[in-house]
Amino acid sequence: MITFDPDGLRERLAALEEAMGAPGFWDDQKEAARVSSEHARLSRRLERYERLRGEADDLGELLVLASDDGELDEIQQSTLALRGQLDRLQEDSLFSGEYDAGDAVVSIHAGTGGTDAQDWAEIMLRMYLRWAAERGFETELIEVSPGEEAGLKSATFTVEGENAYGTLKAERGVHRLVRLSPFDQAHRRHTSFAQVIVSPLVPDDVDLELDESDLRIDTYRASGAGGQHVNKTDSAVRITHVPTGIVVQCQNERSQLSNRQTAMRILRSRLAEHELERREAELAQERGEVLDTGFGSQIRSYVLHPYQLVKDHRTDVEEGNAQAVLDGDLDKFIRAYLLAHATGAVA
Repeated sequence: MITFDPDGLRERLAALEEAMGAPGFWDDQKEAARVSSEHARLSRRLERYERLRGEADDLGELLVLASDDGELDEIQQSTLALRGQLDRLQEDSLFSGEYDAGDAVVSIHAGTGGTDAQDWAEIMLRMYLRWAAERGFETELIEVSPGEEAGLKSATFTVEGENAYGTLKAERGVHRLVRLSPFDQAHRRHTSFAQVIVSPLVPDDVDLELDESDLRIDTYRASGAGGQHVNKTDSAVRITHVPTGIVVQCQNERSQLSNRQTAMRILRSRLAEHELERREAELAQERGEVLDTGFGSQIRSYVLHPYQLVKDHRTDVEEGNAQAVLDGDLDKFIRAYLLAHATGAVA
């Protein structure tokens, strides 16, 4: 069972404060920034714990003094809200990876299923943007490639906030949708797939080897809805990292230079994720495990017909209110995966 450890948190904060007070602490600017950032993050976490503990004590006293059903209902609602915040606090203890505490880059790619898959990719983009807003994360859309008839071929956006990458790692993989197709004249049931790629948004001061000769850089005209705002110059940028086959693109800025700078940052993030996946594969091989991250390895199914059910195939967590999930209610699935991953129950 993973639990929040306030005493361990206080010990770590004391060690960090001792390091920050040592002579020559700022001689190594990069290490000093890392220590200061960790200290600030853990301080916020401990402050949140103390505040929630105070709220729990207050609710306990109110429960003793409650005199009617109306007051009990209000206390119950406050208790549920507090429970959700405590669950979020427990999540914090699960993030120990190199980039877990930082921001994330999320890419969604339509897979098998034609127009239905492209529509599914757009539905997923809406789902994640709503989820991020509810969690208090900041998002920025970097690239959107519209489908021929409807939906999106791909979309990339950044998510900024504490533990954004550590949280969103739970969503990496292939997501499967089963529904009556709105694009089929016979209104038959179709199965569509979309892949979610999550990478850490790597800070500029992180050293990553990147050989310019390994890059193929293409420019093209940014797509849009038409009219006077269509970009009439080749400002959009697509960068291919030839050794890995990783492709990133950016078109949200009118300047080609700005789009190139953003695309390079996204590429560095994807390469960092590629290195993390390589390490995970090596560790899995040592343990005799096989990791499958291709399009045949869906992590979650969203069934809208002939019944409604969203099921995560890694943890077996299910939710019958599929529409709520598509509206961004993903925390139950994310939390279950993070707990299972922390205990070694899933890869």
